[in-house]
Amino acid sequence: MSTAGAKLRTLVLMVLAMTIGYLPWYNFSAVLPLLQQELGLGSGEAGTILAGFQLGYVLVVLFTGWLADKLGAKWLITAGILGMAVCSSAFALLARDFPSALALRLFTGMAAGAIYAPGMALLANWFPPAQRGNAIGAFTGALTVAYAAAYFAAPPIAAAAGWRAGILWTSLPGLLAVIIMLAVRDTRDRAAPAASGPPAAGRARTLVAAPVAPAPSTRVVSAPGALITAAYMGHMWELYAFLGWVGPALVAAAVLAGVPQEAAIVQGGQTAALAILLGAPAPWLLGIAADRFGRCRMALLCLLFSAPASLLFGRLVGGPLPLTIALALWYGFWVIADSAIYKAGLTELVAAPIRATSLGLQSALGFGVSVLSPQLFGLVLQASNGGSRTPAVWGPAFAMLALGPAVGIALLLVLRRHPAAALMADGRR
Repeated sequence: MSTAGAKLRTLVLMVLAMTIGYLPWYNFSAVLPLLQQELGLGSGEAGTILAGFQLGYVLVVLFTGWLADKLGAKWLITAGILGMAVCSSAFALLARDFPSALALRLFTGMAAGAIYAPGMALLANWFPPAQRGNAIGAFTGALTVAYAAAYFAAPPIAAAAGWRAGILWTSLPGLLAVIIMLAVRDTRDRAAPAASGPPAAGRARTLVAAPVAPAPSTRVVSAPGALITAAYMGHMWELYAFLGWVGPALVAAAVLAGVPQEAAIVQGGQTAALAILLGAPAPWLLGIAADRFGRCRMALLCLLFSAPASLLFGRLVGGPLPLTIALALWYGFWVIADSAIYKAGLTELVAAPIRATSLGLQSALGFGVSVLSPQLFGLVLQASNGGSRTPAVWGPAFAMLALGPAVGIALLLVLRRHPAAALMADGRR
């Protein structure tokens, strides 16, 4: 098979494995209204469980990034997908109260920590910098499809057969993703393009004469790497609280518009699925655009479009339902559109031998922020509604999420002025 064919085959298999294997990530949120009723959970406790899943991810992802650099990524990803399917299935069968639900979702998040960052490192080893935004964007888009598929599939199953069935039947397909991963071939990047490692001796004089294009850092922590990672943290503050709470918010919007509760659960879940699904091509499209027009420029565009949605969306819940749905669709596209840009940019700022470790650190810090924002969202939501388990006031909780894009915009403007920014996307910022 030609090199181009092998790269395409690897990308297709990785996209399929991610789409199926990551279904358990948001099957909890997809059935949350029914689950809250049966287990007696308040909004604050639900937010804590969402945060617990993210915490499990953070606890594992840094170690798995380092391990992928040392041993290769394929078997880590395979084990993570298997663990995610098993732990999420156990949640469906064994969760009985807040402590058991929190523990089982924590374990599911820990398994998820072995999948995404090693997967990006595997793809970065196959694809050169000029194609990396495309590849990592497609992989991130697959993750988004998985989020949407859980929101689409779990609510009608839960409405017909209970929330446990909704979670179980979006967990077991992970076993198919394990089989798909067995067909993936891992590889190590032995080439030496300018953005993949320290410069060769013969090129040293050229780089000294052109300080705007320094060598990629051989240190996991460097100034440009810290800037793009901190901007990613702002993005994650907004993104994962949105993903975890948009379904319950749309269910509330439907109930407040007069839709009966069971129908509202299905309608709200599937509308959330559509909003997230519209975001699935966004990381790929913006990844391609960033390959051509520059990483910082495209990430700034996304943040400038998502921040107003955070400020406005919650205020529309309880208002005209078509307008609320329309803004949810816009929000769903832009809130995730820049996800791949930060990752592709980081792979160009660091040397190849520390690529997975750097991605793991970036993911750990980004998801560390996403531990806090869903939980704080739940607490603000609870306080805004006087502790009610059927909240009607969503504006303050969603508006809080706009803090993330504001921080990200400021940091990206600083990064654009750093000499190392010339390494990203062949020097286009």
